Amino acid sequence: MRSAILASLALLCVSSPAWGAPGKGNTRSSATNIVTGYLDLGYKPTRRDLVVVYRIEPANRMPVAKVAEHLAAESSIGTWTDISTVNPQAAARLRPHIFSIAKAGKRASYVKIAYPESLFEAGSAPQILSAVAGNVFGMKEVKRLRLVDISFSDKMLRALPGPAFGIDGIREKAGVQDRPLVGTIIKPKVGLAPKEHAKVAYDAWVGGLDLVKDDENLTSMRFNGFDARMRETFKALRQAEKVTGAKKIYAPNITAPTTDEMLRRARLVKKLGGTTVMIDIVSSGFGAVETLRKANLGLIIHGHRAGHAAITRDNTHGISMLALAKIARAVGVDQLHVGTAGVGKMDGRVDDVQRIEQAITTTGSTKGNSIYLPMQWGKMKPVLPIASGGLQPAQVGSLIDRMGSNICAQFGGGCHGHPAGTTAGAKAIRQAVDAKLAGVPLQDYAKTHVELQQAIDKWGTAVKRGGGE
Repeated sequence: MRSAILASLALLCVSSPAWGAPGKGNTRSSATNIVTGYLDLGYKPTRRDLVVVYRIEPANRMPVAKVAEHLAAESSIGTWTDISTVNPQAAARLRPHIFSIAKAGKRASYVKIAYPESLFEAGSAPQILSAVAGNVFGMKEVKRLRLVDISFSDKMLRALPGPAFGIDGIREKAGVQDRPLVGTIIKPKVGLAPKEHAKVAYDAWVGGLDLVKDDENLTSMRFNGFDARMRETFKALRQAEKVTGAKKIYAPNITAPTTDEMLRRARLVKKLGGTTVMIDIVSSGFGAVETLRKANLGLIIHGHRAGHAAITRDNTHGISMLALAKIARAVGVDQLHVGTAGVGKMDGRVDDVQRIEQAITTTGSTKGNSIYLPMQWGKMKPVLPIASGGLQPAQVGSLIDRMGSNICAQFGGGCHGHPAGTTAGAKAIRQAVDAKLAGVPLQDYAKTHVELQQAIDKWGTAVKRGGGE
């Protein structure tokens, strides 16, 4: 590995002038060279750096060190040629440092780059992404590029709002301390009128579920306008709380065409007594999430990641869900969909989901390794992981084994598809949780719990399956 890296560096030195070393046709001083000079393998990142890990697969067999220099330049102060407008002092102060290159198979390498925090606007996730995940993805020098991980400087993290409630605050609002939260998504995703929607929510709540949420593509349609849906569903929520004597949560989707309308919808939820709102963080953008969080409406923010797989699913290109999850935590979501660790319908390796879960739930610091970065979260509150996607009651045990109990597990088709209906589906889910926490084998517990037995009869006990969310 070391010899391969040294070979790349040798080629780099031949093909590109270093800082302070004029090359052919380059008569400018070393301080004005912004094309190269970013390689600094002896550099040790500080708490004043934003650090990223890229997986780089060069195009046309270019040396990876040379490609990394192009990336470092394009994502910071550089461009493709020397220019006359450079401030030498600023260039020296703001240049990033490529401090690690390690092979990742035959064609790719992991490259770590430390950027001075002064390159970034304080409190702006969109600007951060425009730098480290912007033009670099379109450069000819890279065949495939993936932003694997990101770590914020202390100052940058303090400038971002983080979750308002965190896991403890969510559990207090829900009145649930000693088990996973369980919820459902209204199904069908779209097509129900407001009163029909509210009836499905009521049936789930009285069956024992803690949370009901809108689906990612239900916002405000002609057949189900947002305001009417809020009035009907919160009426059903109050009735369910009266019947069950337990707190219930509704997470309506406030994703909207404008941030003004998004905030209006959030304020309506607050006015009607709601505690939680949901936003599609990928399609809305991190700027919208920051706007919602900084409005300080006293609402839990449930982050849905619809559309993430277009960016995250290819392990050799795009942006990892780990990086998106860290940014989502920093901009202020309290809950975040992270996958189901190989249980259910969604793609996601067990170790990847567990790494994401660790990144958003750990307080204080997380350790790094040869690929992934350490992270100092300081006093930023943790995020509650949402496990959702093709789950059904018999999979609860496997889900808890892989993700622990400090989660919210959501069942769509696995609740409403129960042979006896939504309320029975909700009961079966709670029974499966109770069985796992009591240490009773699922099928033994089902002998005295008819709803769970009916669910097993329909869906079986397989860990991996297809089906609706």
